Amino acid sequence: MPTIELVSYLLIGILSGVLAGLFGVGGGAVIVPALILVFTQFEVTSDWIPHLAIGTSLATIIGTGAASTLAHHRRGGVRWDLFSKLAPSIVLGAWVGAGLVAFIPELWLKRFFALFLAFVGTRMLLARARAQTALPMPRTSALWGVGGGIGLLSSLVGIGGGTMTVPFLNGRGLDMRKAVGTSAACGLPIAIAGAIGFLIAGWDRAGLPAFSSGFVYWPAVFIMLLASMPAAPIGVRLAHTLPVAVLKRIFAVLLLSVAVRLAVS
Repeated sequence: MPTIELVSYLLIGILSGVLAGLFGVGGGAVIVPALILVFTQFEVTSDWIPHLAIGTSLATIIGTGAASTLAHHRRGGVRWDLFSKLAPSIVLGAWVGAGLVAFIPELWLKRFFALFLAFVGTRMLLARARAQTALPMPRTSALWGVGGGIGLLSSLVGIGGGTMTVPFLNGRGLDMRKAVGTSAACGLPIAIAGAIGFLIAGWDRAGLPAFSSGFVYWPAVFIMLLASMPAAPIGVRLAHTLPVAVLKRIFAVLLLSVAVRLAVS
């Protein structure tokens, strides 16, 4: 493996780890295009580059998300009661979305979702900092519906659920830091289910590089994990150190950046 390819995976891993810890997102919006660029540049494969990038990203997010979730848990930043209600329906929604994606025009779907993220990001960016109040969460059945919607949209547009989970939880009065930590935990089952799906879908496909299982390229996974897992607690530390108002505004900028990428992709 060329040195510059190795360094590229390490840099991608560091960035994804910090994002996972700081914002409770998987970082797929950054990892996937970066991997596509690296795979294309170094001719890792020429037949299944997008599929390989997504599957490899999901496999990496499992380790990164676990490190982020553990670090948030140690700081009391994960609402496991909400996780238990949201995570199963998020995974189910993601599976449904994967089945529907072939029947919905991807371009207009991405543009619609880009407008949604831009709206949410703009509101968070412009809103005055205000004290969080303990607003009641929706009843369990409603949370299942919310989780299913998050998983469905995430699967359809290829974006991690954290871009929706964090604004939802924070909008219901949950402290921003706990919204981020709970979102990080909810992203784990999505990554696990997605990685298994891409591994199975790509099994025995012709044209895949050596040391890959289905659409998961293990050399990239292991190198990125070497960097992302130690970086995730750094992001968590920043999330619990930065003032809440600053954290919200940085997250809003992230949402706007993802919206722009979706709109022009």
